[in-house]
Amino acid sequence: MEEKLITEGKFKYVEIGEGTPIIILHGLMGGLSNFHGVTDHFPKKGYKVLIPELPIYDMPMMKTNVKQFAKFLEKFIEFKGLKDVILLGNSLGGHIGLLHTKLYPEMVKALVITGSSGLYESAMGDGYPRRGDYEFIKKKAQNVFYDPAVATKEIVDEVFATVNDRSKIVKTLAIAKSAIRHNMAKDLPKMKTPTCIIWGENDGVTPPDVADLFHELLPDSDLFWMKKCGHAPMMEHPEEFNTILDAWLEKRGFLGEK
Repeated sequence: MEEKLITEGKFKYVEIGEGTPIIILHGLMGGLSNFHGVTDHFPKKGYKVLIPELPIYDMPMMKTNVKQFAKFLEKFIEFKGLKDVILLGNSLGGHIGLLHTKLYPEMVKALVITGSSGLYESAMGDGYPRRGDYEFIKKKAQNVFYDPAVATKEIVDEVFATVNDRSKIVKTLAIAKSAIRHNMAKDLPKMKTPTCIIWGENDGVTPPDVADLFHELLPDSDLFWMKKCGHAPMMEHPEEFNTILDAWLEKRGFLGEK
């Protein structure tokens, strides 16, 4: 990622632009660079875009769970002195955003989720990933997208390295189990925060009926579909993703500070 990673205290993050804060929450295997389309677009529109690096592999084992990441996010928002933030989360990041919004509703003025866990996930598919089998890992990475070409060699190499790092894969499995345990079906109907749900019609990790269920359970939500799109809409079709989100933010009055 060309943007400079800032290290302050115990936080590492990217920050671009000035204005209304949008905090981006990456997924379990997703790097900060997955959001280039968003970081290129929204700062020009009067938003301050922040991407904290989530301490997925740095937490003690007992704290490697969705709730601790939501608390980490709360500390980051306080550290940066932000208020009325917009949270945008993909996959595990969406789940962290949802749980943070439930725990600290006064901090969040809008939530955007895409391919989010929290109701259902099959991220690990057939159990323990086969370490050392590059072609298997490549196929798994390609399956995340509608167009397998989006899974560049760089992305596959990153996933392969994670899967072959024993401490990382143990933490990865712990987080995946925590996400399944921390089902939010009972919490969602009580969450009044305006929520934008953007989902790929061909998402094989969190299938389309998961998006329908989020929309049904969240009292103030809008659901938008993206065609020929898998689990990471902001990577596969960044321009369309930005257009949908732009229009929703405008319609809801969450405009950037020009």
